[in-house]
Amino acid sequence: MNQEARSLGTESFMPADVQARLKDAFKKLPYSIPVLLFSREDRNDDANHILRQLMEALGEVSSGKVRFESFSLDHPKARELEVDRSPTLVFAPDRYRIRYLGVPLGEESASLMQILMLMGTGQSNLGEEAAKVVDRIQSPRSVRIFVSLTCPYCPQQAVNAVKAAIRNPRNVSVEIVDIQFNPDLAERYSAFSVPQAYADDVLIGQGAQSEEIFASSLEKLEPQTVFIPETDAPRVEKDLVIIGGGPAGLTAGIYAVRSGLNAAVLERNSLGGQVATTPMVENYPGVNRVAGKTLVDIMVSHALEYVDIFPREEVLDIQPGHPMQVFTSRRQFLARAVLLATGANYRRLDAPGESRFGGRGVSYCSTCDGPLFKGKNVLVVGGGNSAVTEALHLHHIGVGVTLVHRRDNLRAQEHLAKDLFAAGIQVLWSTEIKEILGKDRVREVLLMDNRTGEARKHATDGVFIAIGYEPAVELARKIGVECTPDGFIKHSNHRTNVPGVYSAGDVEGGYKQIVTATGQGAEAAMAIYEDLQHPYWEKEHRAPRA
Repeated sequence: MNQEARSLGTESFMPADVQARLKDAFKKLPYSIPVLLFSREDRNDDANHILRQLMEALGEVSSGKVRFESFSLDHPKARELEVDRSPTLVFAPDRYRIRYLGVPLGEESASLMQILMLMGTGQSNLGEEAAKVVDRIQSPRSVRIFVSLTCPYCPQQAVNAVKAAIRNPRNVSVEIVDIQFNPDLAERYSAFSVPQAYADDVLIGQGAQSEEIFASSLEKLEPQTVFIPETDAPRVEKDLVIIGGGPAGLTAGIYAVRSGLNAAVLERNSLGGQVATTPMVENYPGVNRVAGKTLVDIMVSHALEYVDIFPREEVLDIQPGHPMQVFTSRRQFLARAVLLATGANYRRLDAPGESRFGGRGVSYCSTCDGPLFKGKNVLVVGGGNSAVTEALHLHHIGVGVTLVHRRDNLRAQEHLAKDLFAAGIQVLWSTEIKEILGKDRVREVLLMDNRTGEARKHATDGVFIAIGYEPAVELARKIGVECTPDGFIKHSNHRTNVPGVYSAGDVEGGYKQIVTATGQGAEAAMAIYEDLQHPYWEKEHRAPRA
């Protein structure tokens, strides 16, 4: 760097009118902002000098509100704060865990100014909904945001992370990483397109996100594309309450509101039901091939244009009547009708060891747990579409797969069976798992050949069970809804035997396909609309004329 560049003053970083506005803004800040620069003079020397001048200029403009200090990486303070990269800015280390690895010039000067202003107020300035999500984070989150000086979208993502760290300083720490000055980190994380956000080394966002989406991604430790605002209202009145946020429930919500009803969808688990954990969907009309989670996000985004969705709300009780009363873990709903779209749960083998090794080698979801078994060998149990789809997904992500099926032929669709055989996946025909064995985790299983009765042990690292589903009818039975001998809800045009209570989707049995569930959701919503216009139960209970 030449001598002229080294002698640049405050004017080189900001015009006089900008300085005046900043002076006025800093005067209003209630807190001072300590900023510590750590650097090595033999590394990025010119950058370190510019950064030092920039921070000194900000200290001058802020009339001392920005309290700048400079340290060598060899200084004890660097070891105390575990700083090992040059240059690194550490902001208010006594209050927060926020640092910037690089030189915040160019587009990133906006990040720097917003960081200083937020810290000077001591307020995160998060919106109400995003703040609620960040407040729910009760375990540590170590966030890295990869940025570049020429990226106009990076400041938004960087400030999202800083706001979260200021709102929840106990659990959220942030490093903003300039890829130009830290190419090794960019290489390690494959962060060649910015901004990218990681939390605990898990990718949670690519590109700029809204603060609500970022907060939700940070909480769940996976990228989110849809944010559903929450309400604290203790009582909510609706025409229709839909219990279940799978394809049937979401479609029913859309059709109900389009018909003129005021509706709500309640879901205790993940929106989308079984679809959300389906690796790949290839038979949904209009979409040749799509990940289950992506299809769910599309459905949820569409439904949110019409219907109120209440995630993570478990229905505890329903009291039929006029109105119906629905009690959840958080509030009470009053409704003219209730639609049960509660779906179905994974069917269990009920083999010894299944419960004991749940989460320790026994899984029901290859999308969720498959990556943990990359390079290992597992068994997939079943012979239907779900089992073959799970086996193919595991195979394609690098897991050694053997399919275990109690029959001598597959029940899966022909094209899936062809894909299975083409992939070279071994099938153990006419074989059942009688016991799952291990010490700290699954190590082997006891297999039995149905034809010979011969039992043998088989070494494996995991067991993925895909043998179908059990209908979720606990609520239905609780309020007296009749079920079929197979355990599914008994209905006529989606009406149950309880006036005002309807059903749709997998809980009714039949073909367990996404397209049939959505069709049933639409049918049920339209039937409910017609019935609410002309309640059949009033006719049934109307006293005959003399």
